[in-house]
Amino acid sequence: MSIRSEKVTFSGAGGDILAARLDLPPGRPRAYALFAHCFTCNKDIFAASRIAGALAMQGIAVLRFDFTGLGASEGDFANTNFSSNIADLLCAADYLRRTHAAPKLLIGHSLGGAAVLMAAAQIPEATAAATIGAPADPAHVAAHFTEARPEIEAAGEAEVLLVGRPFRIKKQFLEDIENHKLERAVADLRKALMVFHAPRDATVGIDNASRIFLAAKHPKSFVSLDDADHLLSRKADAVYVADVLAAWAGRYICREEAPTELNAATGTVVVEETGEGKFTQRIAAGPHRLRADEPVSYGGLDSGPSPYDLLLAGLGACTSMTLRLYAERKGLALEKTRVILSHDKIHAEDCETCETRSGKIDRIQRTIRINGDLDDAERQRLMEIADKCPVHRTLESEILIETKADGRFD
Repeated sequence: MSIRSEKVTFSGAGGDILAARLDLPPGRPRAYALFAHCFTCNKDIFAASRIAGALAMQGIAVLRFDFTGLGASEGDFANTNFSSNIADLLCAADYLRRTHAAPKLLIGHSLGGAAVLMAAAQIPEATAAATIGAPADPAHVAAHFTEARPEIEAAGEAEVLLVGRPFRIKKQFLEDIENHKLERAVADLRKALMVFHAPRDATVGIDNASRIFLAAKHPKSFVSLDDADHLLSRKADAVYVADVLAAWAGRYICREEAPTELNAATGTVVVEETGEGKFTQRIAAGPHRLRADEPVSYGGLDSGPSPYDLLLAGLGACTSMTLRLYAERKGLALEKTRVILSHDKIHAEDCETCETRSGKIDRIQRTIRINGDLDDAERQRLMEIADKCPVHRTLESEILIETKADGRFD
């Protein structure tokens, strides 16, 4: 199985629609992470996509998004600043919290790393944060437009060339980044911290990593990226960061207490929400444990069969068991049975044998394959017996479902 990368959108701090990608692991996510990219970059830069993909292969789902006015997100970049980036980051965390689960891991690249450290206190569910080539002072980015600063101060804004593209920088941006003191936020982080930095980083010097690391309290870790460049443009460097990050973060993001045991008496089924995503359920059927969920296309995590899948499974299992019992009782040479089922809805008028004549009705299509040295009469009789399975009879008979409220539970 491979990872899935889904396009999603959510509202940013200013009301603009922000574009994002959610990279999901092949199975159920161990945890969710939030990735903030570098200044004037976007969610699809090489480092972001490589790190997110590698983390997803380690079981950690990653949401990466474009800040307001960048990439595929709406809004005017000139009206943004470091404060609005932090606010966008909090909106991204809230989106994950609403739709899946709050991020346990926060990752920021360059100025995105500074934004992560400033926002971390407002994401209480996060237990770990990591920076990659992050500045110790957000005002560090002003070095990119030193020559344009006199014009910005005099005219209130100026167009500057960054990474080969023109951007409008307003005076309010400069004033805003001067107001944020990162080292104070790092000292109060109260989360595990990993600092990645390349000693030869020509964009953000290694002294920035030293300042962040010294300001942080334990648990904290530092990893040197040797001769990597600031953007981690080499695949090997990005994958290395992801592998080390996944191994380190696992110590802090997957240490939750196991959920209380879900018990069910024989003949009773108990179903309870897991808290993972919108639909995921855990099921106890006597001594047996199962999961139920909805497909990703319906807003679920696809971590288990859907309720209708379970319904079809019950009918299919009962059908096969009934055929086995009949064959043994009659001494038939039935070797193996396979039952294939699907569910949909059709217009009642298309069903000649149905009493309902208007609207839509549920249709279950069941195909039975039988292996064995059986003649036509024996095969035909087995098909007739299939309709006598208890679950089949229950589904076709009048059913009374009684529901009552039973207060709270632990």
